[in-house]
Order: sequence, then structure tokens, then C-alpha cells
Amino acid sequence: MRMHKWLASILILLFAATGCTTVARNDTSPSPQNNGNVRAQQTEPRKKEIQNSEQVAVHLEQLARGINGVTNAHCVVFGNTAIVGIDVDAKMERSRVGTIKYSVAEAFRKDPYGVDALVTADIDLAQRLNEIGADIRRGRPIAGFAEEMADIIGRLVPQLPRDIMPQEPEQQDAPKLNKKL
Repeated sequence: MRMHKWLASILILLFAATGCTTVARNDTSPSPQNNGNVRAQQTEPRKKEIQNSEQVAVHLEQLARGINGVTNAHCVVFGNTAIVGIDVDAKMERSRVGTIKYSVAEAFRKDPYGVDALVTADIDLAQRLNEIGADIRRGRPIAGFAEEMADIIGRLVPQLPRDIMPQEPEQQDAPKLNKKL
């Protein structure tokens, strides 16, 4: 019985190892490796290198505001990545918000600056993006970003009751009065 288990284990291991090996491919289909003349034409818009962050942010905000249902948009550009927060009616159904967010992403897909942008409809994140943008315009891009990231992380990290340390009671200079009930 023990020999059968051992033999079965070895067979399974051999089958698994055989399945992981590379099989020689049939050379009947053309491949770019075999034919240096095969070229693919890119149909998606190429992402443009962002030279002027502020100009791209304004451009993407205007593009997002042009979508029906978007009341406002806030964009922050870091390096070659844009993050766009959209504001929608607070009473709107979640499915409709998702549709609007998709419409904004669809519009960005056709734009060389927006093709790789991140779009969010989260109210809190959109407001934080607005505050980061304001800090950037005031000349505090790193400090503003760091403050907002600290706030975001502070909201994400759960608070565990066992981690709370009780505060020591304040010492009073006045003597305590003993009252009898």
C-alpha cells in the first residue's frame, strides 16, 4: 500500500513536470521572430509625454466636464500620470454614477493625454484631488500631496480598540472635595 502511494506521487510529479516543459512550435504560422517584414500598426492613441502638467490638468478637467452628468472635475498630474476626480449629483444612483465614470474614461481613451488617466467618482477622493491641485497652484506640490496622502491613509487604516491607550487623568491643583450622597 505504501509503495502504491509513493509510485502515484512520482507519476503525478512526472506528469506535472512534463506539462511545464516547452514544446517545439510548428513553423506553419508567420511569426515576427521568423519574418522581419511583419509590422503591427497601433490603433490606440499613443500616450503623449506630459510637458506642461497644469495645461494637461485643465484640458482633462474640461474634457470630463463635457460629459453629461459631471458637475465638476479635479485633475492632478504627477509625472506622466493624471488622476481625475469627477463630481456628480450626490443623490444619483450608483449604477448611473458608474455609467458616467465609464463615459469619462471612454472620452479620455480617445485623448492622447487621457488614455492612461485614472478616473474616480469617489466624493472624498475628488475633494482631496481638488485640495492637492490647490496646493500645487500655491507652490506646495510635495507638501500638499504628502498631507493629503497622510489623510487618505489615516482613513483607510482601521482603528483597533485594543490599540487605544487610555489617557492619564489630568492632575488638578485644587484639592478634591469629598461629597457624600
